[in-house]
Amino acid sequence: MNILSKIAERTYTRIAEERRKMPLAELRVRAEEAPCPQGFPFEAALREEGVSFICEVKKASPSKGVIDAVFPYTAIAQEYERAGASAISCLTEPYWFQGRDQYLKEIAARVSIPVLRKDFTVDEYMVYQARAMGASAILLICSILEDERLKSYLQLAQELGLSALVEAHTEQEVERAQKAGARIIGVNNRNLKDFQVDLQNSLRLRRMVPRSILFVSESGVHTPADVAALRENGTDAVLIGEALMRAADKRAMLDALRGAAV
Repeated sequence: MNILSKIAERTYTRIAEERRKMPLAELRVRAEEAPCPQGFPFEAALREEGVSFICEVKKASPSKGVIDAVFPYTAIAQEYERAGASAISCLTEPYWFQGRDQYLKEIAARVSIPVLRKDFTVDEYMVYQARAMGASAILLICSILEDERLKSYLQLAQELGLSALVEAHTEQEVERAQKAGARIIGVNNRNLKDFQVDLQNSLRLRRMVPRSILFVSESGVHTPADVAALRENGTDAVLIGEALMRAADKRAMLDALRGAAV
């Protein structure tokens, strides 16, 4: 079993436990009572001129282990916002990424830019959770969702005022994302089955996505040259995680990357 399958399987178990603690009916009420993002702000942020930056807050990853043992997550998010990030991506998966729901709740309360809940959505329960936490967007990964659930979760997210970043890695998954009605497609340059990273994956698959759909390049973006190549290819946004998390001066690095984005 590859790591992506292991994460998805563990997520099913985790959500089953959380459902027992708080039934779906109760969570739905909390989600509907939470402030609703107006006008799909995550999508609006990605439509800004030039390449938009989704900056990730994560403590660890399955491929690299602990990235930041201290992990002042709200300070990191606020630093990203001051540096000009368009949106924040916050990991909430607790086992391989050492994320917590609380991280997202606190970050969303302390920044004014939209926040993406970065988790392995395998149940409608998680869509309601995202709304209740204060997220503006969720992640849907094609390789762990069959067509029916992918379309269903997209529709539910829209009903709740949430955007959905639909992640693909292959031509077939890009086609599935479009058929499901995705308004944002993210191509992951890291193959989560073996962790190999290839920026050419975004450059190659960009041609399959019409300009009416927002296109995001995820993972493997480290240099101004990477951003410049993606900008020339018509990429709307980049999601950057480890490179920024490891940077001693996150603002300086983001400034350097942004210099290639306009």
